[in-house]
Amino acid sequence: MLAKSWLRPYRQNIFIVKKTLFLILIPSLLILNCGGDDEASSGRPDFSRFGGFSANRSTSVETITVERSTIADQVRSYGTVKAQDLVSVSPQVSNRLTKIYVDLGDTVETGQLMAKIYDKTFRDQLSQAQAQLAQSRIALRRDSAQFERQRQLLQMDLVSDSEYEIALATYRNAMAQLESAKASLTQAQENFNFTEVRAPVSGVVVSRSLEEGDLAPSGQTLFELASDSGFETRIFLPVQDWRSVRIGQSVQLRVSNEASVSATGIVSRKSPQLDPTTGLGEVVITLTQVGGSIYSGVLAENLINIQTNDNAVVIPRSALVEVVETVVNPESNTIELERSYSVFVSRGDSVAERRTLELGIEQGDRIEVLSGLQPGDNIVVTGQQGLEEGGRISVASGALFQTAEQNTIQPEGRSAENGATDQRGMQRSSGANGNPFANLTEEQRERLRTMNPNERRAFIQQLRESRSDTTANASNR
Repeated sequence: MLAKSWLRPYRQNIFIVKKTLFLILIPSLLILNCGGDDEASSGRPDFSRFGGFSANRSTSVETITVERSTIADQVRSYGTVKAQDLVSVSPQVSNRLTKIYVDLGDTVETGQLMAKIYDKTFRDQLSQAQAQLAQSRIALRRDSAQFERQRQLLQMDLVSDSEYEIALATYRNAMAQLESAKASLTQAQENFNFTEVRAPVSGVVVSRSLEEGDLAPSGQTLFELASDSGFETRIFLPVQDWRSVRIGQSVQLRVSNEASVSATGIVSRKSPQLDPTTGLGEVVITLTQVGGSIYSGVLAENLINIQTNDNAVVIPRSALVEVVETVVNPESNTIELERSYSVFVSRGDSVAERRTLELGIEQGDRIEVLSGLQPGDNIVVTGQQGLEEGGRISVASGALFQTAEQNTIQPEGRSAENGATDQRGMQRSSGANGNPFANLTEEQRERLRTMNPNERRAFIQQLRESRSDTTANASNR
C-alpha cells in the first residue's frame, strides 16, 4: 500500500504529458492532410518548395556545327620496314678468316673484296690440278701418236684388228683423263677464288656475324647486304581486311614516335592464300617516298586507303548516342542485339531534338553520316547522354567542360588590379582569400623552396595574416 501511494503522483504526471502530446499532434496532422490535397490531385509531389528544384531545369551542353570533310576507310596494321633485296653473303669454302675489310654501315660495290679466308690448302690443290692436267696432255699426245701408227698399219694389213682396238681404247682413255684433269683444275681454281669473299651486289652492310680468326663454315651467313633498290614492308591481315586490299592502293606509313606521315607507298604484291596456321593473309607494300626516319628494321604503322569520300558529312564519334535493343528471333530461337545510333541537335540553343542516323565510313574518332544530318546543324557533343527528345538545354562554351589541366591559369598580377572576372562574373581578388604567392619577392620564393612542409605551412599562414591586416587597414581608410 505504501508503494502504490508513493507512485500515484508520478502516474498522474505521465497521464498529463500524454494528453498534452495528443492535443499537439492532432492540429499538425490536420495541417499536413490539408496541404497534401493538391499533390494528391496532381498525382506527383511538388518539389519546387524544396530548395527551388524544378522538373523543367535545363541541361548545360556543348555543341559544334556539322561540316563536310574528307574521310577514308582504312586498314591499319604494323610491319617492319626492310630492304627490297636483302642478300646473304656466305663463304663457299670452309677455313679460318684471316682478314675482314668491311663493317656495319659500309657501302660496297659489286665484286668488292669483303673478307679473306686462309688459302694455302686451296693453293696447293690448284697446283696439283695444274700438274695433273699437264700429265694428261702428255699422255694424250703419246697415245694419239700410237693410235695413228696402228691405224696406218691396219690399212696395210700389218697388224691385227685386236691390236688396233687396243690402241683406240688407249687413245680414248687418254682423252677422258685430259677432260677430268681440266674439270679438277676448274674446281681447284674456283675453290681458290672463293677464299676471297666478294660482294655479289651493291648495297650497304647491315650485319656481320664473324670476326677475324673465326672458322667460317661454308654456307653460314657472314654478311647481309641491303641493296639500294628501295624499301618494302610486309603485313599480315585478317581475312576481312585482306579481302578488301587491292594491288595498287595507296599506303601511308607512320613511325610510332612521329605525328605526321613518315613515308608513302603502294600495295605491290598480295598472297593468293591465307596462312593455314594463323588465318592471316600476307600483303607486301613497296615504299615510293621515304622520310629521314625510315630505315631498315624500323616498325611502322601502315594505313591502306580502301575508299575515300571527299565531300562527306563527318561528325566526332563521341557525339553519338548508342541504343542497344535485345530482339528474340522465334524462328531460330536466338537472341540478337540491334544497335541504333542518334545525335541531339540544338534548336534555338534551348531545345534538344533527337536525330536517328545512318552511318558510313569510320576513321579513328571521326565517322561519316549518310542520312539524318545536314551541314550547318548544331549537334550536342558534351552532355547528350542524359537528354531526351524535346528536353531543355543551355548551350555553354567549351571552357565550362574543360578539365582543371586544360583551363588556362591567369598570369600573376592580372587579377583584381586589371578587373578580370571569372566564369560566374565575380571579380577575382588576390586578397586574404586569393593567391598568397602573388606578390612574393625572389628572396621569399627562394626561402620557400628550401623549407620543409611544416615550415612552408607556417610561412603561408603568416602571409595570409599579413595580407588580411593590409586589406583591413585599406578598408578603414
